[in-house]
Amino acid sequence: MSSSLNSPSLFDESKIPSAQNMRFGVVVSEWNQVITDTLRDGCIETLKKFGAKDDAILEILVPGSFELVPGAQMLAELKSTDAIICLGCVVKGETKHDDYINNAVANGLTQLSIKYKIPFIFGLVTTQNEQQAFDRSGGKSGHKGIESALTAIKMVHLKGDFLSRKN
Repeated sequence: MSSSLNSPSLFDESKIPSAQNMRFGVVVSEWNQVITDTLRDGCIETLKKFGAKDDAILEILVPGSFELVPGAQMLAELKSTDAIICLGCVVKGETKHDDYINNAVANGLTQLSIKYKIPFIFGLVTTQNEQQAFDRSGGKSGHKGIESALTAIKMVHLKGDFLSRKN
């Protein structure tokens, strides 16, 4: 079980930079749609709250969480985004399928981030049951969609800051 002393949100929103000149891809799984719709809404609203324009957010839907990686790669191939946020929900069932999917998505996004040199944000809610999924999509345990948007903004800013120092 993961925890944080700062739970439910890991971010002080007053320290989040502007997203005004940033471009984002958002890949959303249609599986467990009642959760992923909430994640998507929180993510998009947060990007806009921090200045991202409607036309700077490109969203695609994929059938399930396993397809988040190829969906993210499709967006990366366009070379028109500064970060790609992947949102999905995997609830443990009777088999180990959740482990395989969660690991595949985590490893796949890591490889894409290395290949394309942009942040790929792991916005996958991984839970033991449906209640935990609701708790992590706007309930008592935070909102993974909002947190993913804030992470993307911070990582794009960090990359820009690092590149400006390098030159």
